[in-house]
Amino acid sequence: MGITSSNKQVSAASLDCDGTLKVTLALAAAPDITENPTDILLVLDRSGSMAGSPLASMKAGAKEFIDILDRATDSAADGHIGGGSRIGVVSFADTATTDIALVTSVSALKSAVDGLTAGGDTNHADAFSRAMSLFDPLSANAKVIVLFTDGRTTAGPPPAPVAAAARAAGCIIYCIGLTGSDGLDLGALNDWATDPNAAHVAIAPDKGELEELFRDLAVNIAHPGATGIVIDEVVNSDFIITSITPPSRGTAMTVAAGTLQWKIPELGVSGNEGAVLEFYIRHVGQTCGEKQVNASITYHDNEGNRVRFPSPTVQVECGMVVKPEPCPTPVEMTMDSCRDCMEVDMGEVWMESQGRILQLDVTVKNVCPGRRVALAVILTELDSAGGEHPRGMKTITVPAHSCSGCRDVLVRCVKFVLPEDLTLSGSCRHSLCGTRRFKARCIAHPIDTDYCCCGLVPGDGN
Repeated sequence: MGITSSNKQVSAASLDCDGTLKVTLALAAAPDITENPTDILLVLDRSGSMAGSPLASMKAGAKEFIDILDRATDSAADGHIGGGSRIGVVSFADTATTDIALVTSVSALKSAVDGLTAGGDTNHADAFSRAMSLFDPLSANAKVIVLFTDGRTTAGPPPAPVAAAARAAGCIIYCIGLTGSDGLDLGALNDWATDPNAAHVAIAPDKGELEELFRDLAVNIAHPGATGIVIDEVVNSDFIITSITPPSRGTAMTVAAGTLQWKIPELGVSGNEGAVLEFYIRHVGQTCGEKQVNASITYHDNEGNRVRFPSPTVQVECGMVVKPEPCPTPVEMTMDSCRDCMEVDMGEVWMESQGRILQLDVTVKNVCPGRRVALAVILTELDSAGGEHPRGMKTITVPAHSCSGCRDVLVRCVKFVLPEDLTLSGSCRHSLCGTRRFKARCIAHPIDTDYCCCGLVPGDGN
């Protein structure tokens, strides 16, 4: 059956600017359907939220799925599912219906799909129960359920125990989800699907890609497992790969800070198998916003399976960085070869007292959008008795930001030039050898306000 599913998931929807994220890659594969006859039930959601284009896209994808297996099972598009395999269709809303039992007639299967209409609630438990009732317990054929749904369970008993019983009976369950008007419970799909759930659950990004998802699944089911698998993953340049957990199958290694390669000698050659790789990435970019996790991901195997991984995104939240005092501009110069002296005019430079430089960073917490902040840093030096002596004060206006909510703002490089005071630091011949102790205090408050004085009425002349 080849690669029957592929998936990519991230552990969180958002992270801080320097945060870490877990990424999970997963594959599932099974033997050739021509040598391993399989009974496949398409279990299709026809609840009310499927009305319109979702139902039309699902029908088109399901019929393409049937056509591909028609060609794959006996090497001919003869309107007949060959090799001992069969396909059936179950649809569900308030309850589940057998639209057509396990058969080999392509025209009968397509007619059953075309006859579906949308309406009612979503009863997943009855869908699983009805599908399992159609499998022949005495048949040696492999048993596969491909469940498509666009919503949450809104009718019937909890479906998880029914799905668990189906898996215990040897049935392989794939769950395809599309977010509809009722939302989508990804956790439920993971509970229902065969483990590893990351390899047996797929989410269609939009209605238009449903046909491609069905097509890829059918093409891969027709291939005989997979050998010589090589997956090359390149993460977005704003991330680096920090660690890799040993995969459940094969080996994985980092090729560069943002690149890894996963190799699997064979998968699904003798039976249905899944493979999972987990690795961790850290955000190192300096900008916030929604970002693609991977720059590219490519798949190759000896059988030519078609594999498409999702491209997840994550929302990155970065605080503002303010640098009130830029560093001096350097003067560049070049000394030619075989030259042992050179004169350079460095221009003008302002005189500063000799001493030490103290540079401070401070984070102003919970700065509201659209409001400037006044920040003062007061520095004192301590003598041997603990008395304080003024050393300077810096005042800074922190610009307003336009983020959606309050943000922490990092103010960097608040610099104090501190001449040596030998009466405090000692009379050491080289004054820098003395230890100096300081205290710094920060005061911050908003500059902008929407406050109006009591009793002041615009236009009253007061």
